[in-house]
Amino acid sequence: MIDGVSLLSGLECRACCTLVEADRLIGVCPTCGHALLATYRLEDAPPGFRPEHWRTRPGGVWRYRELLPVRASRAIASLGEPETGVLPLADVEGADDLDLWAKNDGALPTGAFKAREMSVAISRAAELGARSVFLPSTGNAGVAAAAYGARAGVEVRVYLTEEARPELALACRAFGAQVRTVRGSIADARAAALEQEPGRGSIDLSTMREPYRVEGTKTMAFEIFDRFGAAGLPDAIVYPTGGGLGLVGIFKAFTELRALGWIEAIPRLLPVQAAECAPIVRALREGRSRAEPVPPPLEFVGGLTVPAPFSSERVIEAVRWSGGTGVAVPEREIRAAERRAATTGLVTGLEGAATIAGLAALRREGLLRSGERVLLYLTGGGIAPEVPWMMESAESTLPLRRE
Repeated sequence: MIDGVSLLSGLECRACCTLVEADRLIGVCPTCGHALLATYRLEDAPPGFRPEHWRTRPGGVWRYRELLPVRASRAIASLGEPETGVLPLADVEGADDLDLWAKNDGALPTGAFKAREMSVAISRAAELGARSVFLPSTGNAGVAAAAYGARAGVEVRVYLTEEARPELALACRAFGAQVRTVRGSIADARAAALEQEPGRGSIDLSTMREPYRVEGTKTMAFEIFDRFGAAGLPDAIVYPTGGGLGLVGIFKAFTELRALGWIEAIPRLLPVQAAECAPIVRALREGRSRAEPVPPPLEFVGGLTVPAPFSSERVIEAVRWSGGTGVAVPEREIRAAERRAATTGLVTGLEGAATIAGLAALRREGLLRSGERVLLYLTGGGIAPEVPWMMESAESTLPLRRE
């Protein structure tokens, strides 16, 4: 039996090739300030290490321990993350000739894929001695950080954009996090965090500014591999994109599976952004290696609203190396897609609905071909809008502060 010991070897910066020892708390590359990514000793995998060993374990995030960074089982902060469902989709307009599927992360704790990121990142931070973390958020990441921080005994501070749904702020506080709401975009929330956090000794959990949230997103690809097998992997994965962390994680996971000899081809990654805030798609379309910041949009489209994604080079690299490209769709079409999805029983949130809205654009441009297997990734619907005990907690404990 494989014991699940992590094969983590170190951290690397793809921008300047700096190598960093993994077993200390660190954020970005100490040489150039870009993102650090975890590396693994794949050549040291135990004899006979095969996918079948994973499949003898309970499903969910921590099934894949060898390719996750937490070394000690006792350090794992888990809320029982399940393997999320993969559903065939029929009668989707304009997709009759596709083998169309959806993977829905709404079943995860806190209702979104951010649970994957925060289970891994906060577990690793706690293992390395962190006692306090902070992050800017449009909602779902903050809720997940608050929940897993509570599980791990780590203090969490969330700088939440003012446009975030009120129930997300209430949920953060109900889990024990400190919350500050900030007027403006995710960039404004980060600026507020950087004003408040110096001297507190806290770890920055912002997207791509620490090495381990991306490791949690890898489990999305591992579950796709588990579900379809090497021979049946999707030809393309349509993914809603804000900061792009999930794209980096999915691509990283598939490259690791390929290095192990378990798969040959990597699915094309097809990010969808809101047309009102589409820096990643614009860079892909214009042939640039990094995204230029765009003005914050007038409309708020949830986690898709990231005007200046950090380390966008890694996101663009992942998409291009997979053979993919991106599309942008108007906010009104995303909201209409969310309503249509609800009539089929799917609670997608705006982010997940972007994949449905983007499907038509991908077909129009010939980016999806007849007969292809296509997976729409629904990243989750988030916390339910009315949770009475959370409302009561919000009124009786830590009041929100507004700018």
